[in-house]
Amino acid sequence: MIEPHKLAGCSTLQLNTAIMPVAAAFSIAVDIGGTFTDITLADAASGRTWRAKVPSTPADPSGGFMAGVRTVLAAANATPAAITRVLHGTTIATNLILEGKTARAALVTTAGFRYVLEIGRQDIPRNANLFTWVKPRRPVPPERVLEVIERVGPGGAVLVPLDEASVRDAAEAARRLDVQAVAVCLLHSFAHPEHERRVAEILRAALPGIAVTASVDVLPVVREYERSLATGLNAGVMPAVSHYVARLSEQLIDAGITAPLLLMQSNGGVAGAAAVCRAPALTALSGPAAGVVGARDAAAACGIGDIVTVDIGGTSADICLLQHGRIALTQKGHVGSWPLPLPMVDIATIGAGGGSLARLSDGALTVGPASAGALPGPACYAQGGEEPTVTDAHLVLGHLPCGLLGGGMTLDRELAARAIADRIAQPLGLSLEQAARGILAIADANMVGAIRVVSVERGHDPRDFTLVAFGGAGPLHGCYLAELLGITRVLVPLAPGVLCAEGLLAAGLKAEFSRTLAVAADDDAVRAAFAALEHDAGVWLEEERVAPSDRRRRRVALMRYAGQGGELAVTWPGSLQVARAVFAEAHRRLNGFVLETPVELVTVRVEAEGVAQATRRTALARGGGARAASQQEVWFASGPPVLASVYDRAGLGVGDRIAGPAVVTQVDATTLVPPGWGAEVAESAALVLTRMG
Repeated sequence: MIEPHKLAGCSTLQLNTAIMPVAAAFSIAVDIGGTFTDITLADAASGRTWRAKVPSTPADPSGGFMAGVRTVLAAANATPAAITRVLHGTTIATNLILEGKTARAALVTTAGFRYVLEIGRQDIPRNANLFTWVKPRRPVPPERVLEVIERVGPGGAVLVPLDEASVRDAAEAARRLDVQAVAVCLLHSFAHPEHERRVAEILRAALPGIAVTASVDVLPVVREYERSLATGLNAGVMPAVSHYVARLSEQLIDAGITAPLLLMQSNGGVAGAAAVCRAPALTALSGPAAGVVGARDAAAACGIGDIVTVDIGGTSADICLLQHGRIALTQKGHVGSWPLPLPMVDIATIGAGGGSLARLSDGALTVGPASAGALPGPACYAQGGEEPTVTDAHLVLGHLPCGLLGGGMTLDRELAARAIADRIAQPLGLSLEQAARGILAIADANMVGAIRVVSVERGHDPRDFTLVAFGGAGPLHGCYLAELLGITRVLVPLAPGVLCAEGLLAAGLKAEFSRTLAVAADDDAVRAAFAALEHDAGVWLEEERVAPSDRRRRRVALMRYAGQGGELAVTWPGSLQVARAVFAEAHRRLNGFVLETPVELVTVRVEAEGVAQATRRTALARGGGARAASQQEVWFASGPPVLASVYDRAGLGVGDRIAGPAVVTQVDATTLVPPGWGAEVAESAALVLTRMG
């Protein structure tokens, strides 16, 4: 995304200043990014929407949050009391983990298992050198791992009773270590949680004011390393997240907003503040997940269910595949260097965005993953950045106007050209335009590789899907990515630059409840496990005050061939015999073969959801024919520069058509329509680009 480095005050998008009726009921969604905070306010009764961008306040994110709330309320001439839902996407937990700034935490585990975290797994990162890779320091070092006397077998049998004196000793040791949080993860606690719950109870009583979290409340499933890591990370982010949520809740109440605060989770759903404070690690990928939800809704409004979403921001590109409109979850996700096997939207992320740096390495041109970030940003920001970026290449080639954000920001083409010429073009003996084209070609190739990971490598032909391009830079790359993949249709939502905030409005309440079973579990044991999980799901739905008519539950089985190291998730068909056949078909579809090896049911999961009420949106008026505001010289992927028509998206109506070459500008993004492509405004207000001929 083209991330502006600064903006005086704020930028409010698509304002409608009509006075709201007293009975209006609003939902407000706030997505906090590193540079800007995006806000969307929707009136459920009229369908009117207001959008705003205000500067983020990294030292205290709640400052930007509340500034954005005040901005859109003023734009809508509405009162705080009219807000009925507050939805929030936050990266606090993610940033704490990525930056290694988690709280000082201790881990309490079963005697003899102090080094589970330190040992980890035998594999190394995919792109690391086997001989030079150095294992990163664990979130909880061995000196802060405390042991208690107890032992449970894999089937749940108690082999050594819990010695409560050893727990009190661990509490005293944690006090001496001056920790801010304690994680509890005992061996095989997923099969017998009583020991772990009792340990957590004793620790909370002995350590008032210290955050305590247990693995049975975070990830009660098999695999000690991943479970210990997830619980340790959860403990590490609990103090900061709890403080932030409490502070934000107080500020909302002080502002006269009494609506419940719902926070986005990595699973594509929202949860109440209390649930998030218990397991804040569940928010680790909340921003990208909200974008996928928004993309799904934008495509569904056009009658499209099979999509590949590409969210291109300033630093990264987040890619996800949806079939039949269903958002798939994975438990093989990562945050930075750490596997975080919590249920999360199956997103592939690479370092490719508007700020990705173009550099020469041993005479070869590379793009990303290093980024200029917001400060100093791309060279064209005129803020001290000297290295060329993807944004600079777009500007040099005429893909971007020099004035962005409704005139709130100006890009300097001369600085962009100088950076590319000095560092790329001249050393390689290329013209300025050739170098800029090369930068974009490499960035596109990197993203295509990631798209193939979620499509071709999983048995899907990308040509059968529509590409949904969003984020500030997504619509600039959409058509070129589609051409490289053989995709003939690209969809650009109405407000692509703030789609993560839009996705929050469409997200329902969601939580997962899992349990690992004994290998020899039969149908009766599986039914009992599902019944217990559905009871837990029902308690959660009651806590979140979800109306019975809005409740949904889905049973899922995680299965594998005996001896495999990972599982496939399949919808539970009702019996083990049928489930094995369903698993075999899923394995064949994904890997191209089946085995005669016995099939194991490892974990059962209940996905509970409180369905969000559809937000009515004001219909876009029919257009009277697209009229270009101007023309500008644009260099496309090949050939000489051509004159492209420039359109203001705010002036387009339903049915208006545009033929490439063209550039479509709007406050939050710019869409590039290459030669051979055409665009039409759909009834839903989305811009649908189609490959012609």
